[in-house]
Amino acid sequence: MNERILITGGAGFIGMHLARHLAQVGYTIVLVDNYARGIMDSELQALMSLPGISFREVDLMEKKSVLNLGTDYLGIFHLAAIVGVKHVVQSPYKVLVHNTKMLDNIIELARKQTLLSGLFFSSTSEVYAGAFHHIDMSIPTPEISPLVLTDIEQPRTAYMLSKIMGEAMCYQSGLPVTIYRPHNIYGPRMGMSHVIPEQLHKAWKAGNGDKVPVYSVNHRRAFCYIDDAVEMLKRMLENSACRGTILNLGSTSPEVSMRQVAELCFTAVGKNLEVSPLPPTTGSPERRAPDMSRTTELINYKSMIGLDEGIRRTWLWYKESIFEGGNRTAI
Repeated sequence: MNERILITGGAGFIGMHLARHLAQVGYTIVLVDNYARGIMDSELQALMSLPGISFREVDLMEKKSVLNLGTDYLGIFHLAAIVGVKHVVQSPYKVLVHNTKMLDNIIELARKQTLLSGLFFSSTSEVYAGAFHHIDMSIPTPEISPLVLTDIEQPRTAYMLSKIMGEAMCYQSGLPVTIYRPHNIYGPRMGMSHVIPEQLHKAWKAGNGDKVPVYSVNHRRAFCYIDDAVEMLKRMLENSACRGTILNLGSTSPEVSMRQVAELCFTAVGKNLEVSPLPPTTGSPERRAPDMSRTTELINYKSMIGLDEGIRRTWLWYKESIFEGGNRTAI
């Protein structure tokens, strides 16, 4: 196999894991990033040493540089975006403009391809956020659910809007597109500003018998381990029936509380700790879980790795690489 795949945001969490997964089954991978959030750490360096993987440092805002990436890609995965609550709140206008402009340049690149099977746009579960606040949305949530905006004066709305705009751009582009909405994907090397690494870090620092602070203890989520997520993306790539669709990416169950997540982290770390409840996080929905029936029907795959096993694997990586190893991870 010599099919070439382009992955933007390739130094990031999902991008790097996807690249490794696709390379293992024979695809030739070109990663693109500008290190705005991702980093060239030991994991990415090891990936670069594998045959069939190359890296291009490119600013996706520069159209000329984007169009110089080549015209012979079988698939383009566009994961690059300004993400993260801190970055969105600080620069909402930049989020709107940059996320839209980067996608516009990628769509123009995709139109120049001679072998393109699909353009895969990474949207977000945040597109459902407004509906959680304003209508009686079903949970688990199907892709056909109506999209309702949160207050456009709120900075956090900018990220949701940029992704809804991106979905519309993809649909109207005339290209063979697959839009996927990730839900609580977790695992090694996802950075520190996420609930599972944060709780693992708190548990690692705590003394046996301590109380560990946990926000939103009764809020519930359905998590999906990264290995399952990238297998789903591979199957979307290889199944033409996924073109022209919007698909949830994640796991429908189990739907667990933040208290349960914290307690699983305590178990993984191997300490006897107690949850100290803190108030709910502002803007966080009480429940979030995707209806995966449409995705499962198309790709014939369900998540295989349970939350306790996934947290155990995540803990071992963070313990060795970050907490005790002293290496850097994404911000």
